[in-house]
Amino acid sequence: MVIDLFDFSDPHAVDAWRAIDDRVMGGMSRSRLRHDLAGHAVFEGEVLLAQNGGFASVRSDSGERGRAGATACLVEVRGDTKQFKLSLLADDGFDSVNYQASFAPDIHHWQTISLPITSFRASFRGRDVPGARALDPARIRQVGLMIAGRQSGPFALDIRRIGLA
Repeated sequence: MVIDLFDFSDPHAVDAWRAIDDRVMGGMSRSRLRHDLAGHAVFEGEVLLAQNGGFASVRSDSGERGRAGATACLVEVRGDTKQFKLSLLADDGFDSVNYQASFAPDIHHWQTISLPITSFRASFRGRDVPGARALDPARIRQVGLMIAGRQSGPFALDIRRIGLA
């Protein structure tokens, strides 16, 4: 059974998200999550490498988002040729450990990508956290989308929904 964490056919679903770009450390990248009239969200912006920049991200507000026993996170997306990351956080902190999994969406077609919970790796400020405990899907509090890896230039990722299975 799939539980929707975010259904972006609802125009107000994007209201719970905010940008956290490399500007927090002096960079110049920018991003946003907006609702498209076609009935989905768009994570868009531009990654700039100037001033040691290189990432753009958006994150949801905190809330009870976890589900005990979930084995995968599902994202229904369509995008450009870039690689993205889905982040899951198990606390309410701004600057805390993220559990991240990468995905590359199809350019032309909507697809539902299943990211196994076991594929999410602990990261803090872009670096792996050796010895971190595995992600407990029951404790998920925040969800994020990110583009990093020095993929400079404009980007756009269409998103219909994010859920747990």
